[in-house]
Amino acid sequence: MSQLSGKRAIVTGASRGIGRAIAVEYARQGADVALLARNEEMLTEVAQEIEGLGRMAVVTVADVLDPAAVHAAAQSAIRELGGLDIVVNNAGGNSFSSPVVGMRFSGWEKTQKLNVDSTVHMLQAVGPTLLEQKSGSVINVASVAGMRGAPLMSHYGAAKAAIMSLTRSVAVEWAWAGVRVNTLLPGWIETDLTEFLRAAPDNGAGVLARVPMQRWGQVPEIAAGAVFLASDASSFMTGQELILDGGLSAMP
Repeated sequence: MSQLSGKRAIVTGASRGIGRAIAVEYARQGADVALLARNEEMLTEVAQEIEGLGRMAVVTVADVLDPAAVHAAAQSAIRELGGLDIVVNNAGGNSFSSPVVGMRFSGWEKTQKLNVDSTVHMLQAVGPTLLEQKSGSVINVASVAGMRGAPLMSHYGAAKAAIMSLTRSVAVEWAWAGVRVNTLLPGWIETDLTEFLRAAPDNGAGVLARVPMQRWGQVPEIAAGAVFLASDASSFMTGQELILDGGLSAMP
C-alpha cells in the first residue's frame, strides 16, 4: 500500500540528488509534490517523472536565500496542491574545505545562509498553515558532519549542527498542534556532490575507511528514510534524528 496516499508535500533542493530522490519516492508512495529549486529546466524533468507516476507535480522556481521568494513559492505551492502535509527542507550543501585559520568569513556566512537560513525561511513560510490545521510533518535534512568534529569543514559541520538544534526547538514549539519536526541525517552518499571524492586516486577508500558498512549510501536509501518520517509510521516521533550513515556515527 502507498504510505503517503493523498498527501501533499513541498521539497526544497528538489532538482537533483537526495532532494530529487525524495520527491520522486513521495510521488511513488501516493503524494503530490511541489518542487522548489533555482533550475527550472531540471525541476521540469523531475516534474515529468512524477507525473509519469500519476501524481501532480508543481514547479516552483525560487532562491532559498531570499525569504520573500521562499514565502511566495510556499504559498503558491499550497494553493496549487490544495493544502500541505509534508515539508522537506533539503536545500543546502558545501562548496569548499578550509581550516578555520585562513577561512574567508564570507565563506562561513554563505554556508550558514544556504543551510540554516534557508531552513528558517521555509519554516516561517509554512508554519502558520501547519499550525492552523494542526497537522503536518517537517523533515530538515542535516548531515552526520553536524554530530562530530568536521576538520576542514567546520563551517559545514556547524551549520548542520544548528539545523539539529533548530529542529528540536521547533518540534517542541509545534508539538501542541500535532505538527512533527524531525531531522534526517545522511552520511556519505553517492551523489554528484561527492563525485570528486569517489573520483580520487583511491576511489574514495579514505572516506569509507571509517564507515563500518564499507560502502557509499544510495539516494533511494535516504528517500526511504524521508518516507518513514513523513508517514504515519513515525506518528509519535518528533524532535529526533534519523541517522542513515552505514554506522559512521557509531565509530569511536
